[in-house]
Amino acid sequence: MQEKGGCGLREFKNKKLRNFFAILSILGPGIIAVNAGNDAGGITTYSTVGASYGYSMLWGLVIITISLSVVQEMNARMAVVTGKGLSDLIREKFGVKWAFFAMTVLLVANFLLVMADFAGVAMSMELFGITRYVAVPIAAVLIWALVTKGSYSKVEKVFLVFTIVFFGYIISAFQAKPDWSAVFGTMATPSIKFSTGFLLTFIGMIGTTITPYMQFYLQSSIVDKHLSLRDYKYEKLDVYFGAIWGNAIAFFIIVCTAATLFKAHITITSAGDAAQALGPIAGKYASTLFGFGLLGASLLACAIIPLSTSYAICEAFGFESGVDNDLKEAPAFFGIYTVMIALSAGLILIPGMQLVKIALVTQQIAGILSPVILTFMIILVNDKRIMGKYVNSKFQNVLSFATVGFITALSAILVVSTLFNH
Repeated sequence: MQEKGGCGLREFKNKKLRNFFAILSILGPGIIAVNAGNDAGGITTYSTVGASYGYSMLWGLVIITISLSVVQEMNARMAVVTGKGLSDLIREKFGVKWAFFAMTVLLVANFLLVMADFAGVAMSMELFGITRYVAVPIAAVLIWALVTKGSYSKVEKVFLVFTIVFFGYIISAFQAKPDWSAVFGTMATPSIKFSTGFLLTFIGMIGTTITPYMQFYLQSSIVDKHLSLRDYKYEKLDVYFGAIWGNAIAFFIIVCTAATLFKAHITITSAGDAAQALGPIAGKYASTLFGFGLLGASLLACAIIPLSTSYAICEAFGFESGVDNDLKEAPAFFGIYTVMIALSAGLILIPGMQLVKIALVTQQIAGILSPVILTFMIILVNDKRIMGKYVNSKFQNVLSFATVGFITALSAILVVSTLFNH
């Protein structure tokens, strides 16, 4: 009897272990999608928020985190219910003309993000004394070769390891000894300045957190993993945790830079300025630590964003896609990928290009464009022919429409404020 009981206990434990690993296999797309926002543009934007405006935008980060959770959950639900990517659904629902419009918005937004990440490559290597005119072309050729030769997945983990150094912001934030009562006080008391600089930076914070690229990437990732409604509760956990965790890193970057750079009246005009925020943990090695992290984040995004763009556009119009094909079999797929890499890298090499400004402006434009893609998503997720009983609840619609309305209103205020100032 004891032997049978022992076998039963082992079987129970093995079943629990199998279920645990099954859950782990489901988790990932939501966490990866949000952390992809912590690339060169994201790090630069969050650093600028803290260095230029202290803690005053932290209340906005709370709202953005809630909005991101709602948006990503919509993505996950559409993926498991339909088994299709977002670009595919847009074409089926709205037709080729509207799909072309959506893909144009995606292409513009993603192209700008890739520019920001090549600017990140340039900034990181300049910290080590290597000029952008050497670093950027080498990085562009390396990324293109890795992906087109199908060996990118082998080095992806190396790039990811580099980005771990950004966890140093968490420790550095505590070591900088910020005024935590002021931190949490500003989070609870929203305030906004109707100046062009403040509004642009705020929109940039939205643009680097809720990017058009993320929505296509997340939905396609879930579809590629062949997740079904049975897995939905775990994937929902994945996207909620991803939104909170990804923006927690953003929170500590803002707190860290506010407690160090803002306090010392240092504005960010170079990667070296941004690196100073890691001084409390890294001391004289702050630039080296920041440089490695920025390089890894930039290379990772420079590879993933053009790749996901090519997949989305080819999916929308039925073109052959995939890195397993050769150039003759998938000319549109490799053509889009190659042009994005070559043109975005080439523009960074134009003499006089201000790298930090490029990283910030590209996020701001992505923020202004994001309501276009979000509107397509809201319409799709409320279509009962597509989603059946899994359409949005009234509460989800209120939050999602409020997100679109908030970003649109900020953009409108920005235009009026700019005209008024002029």
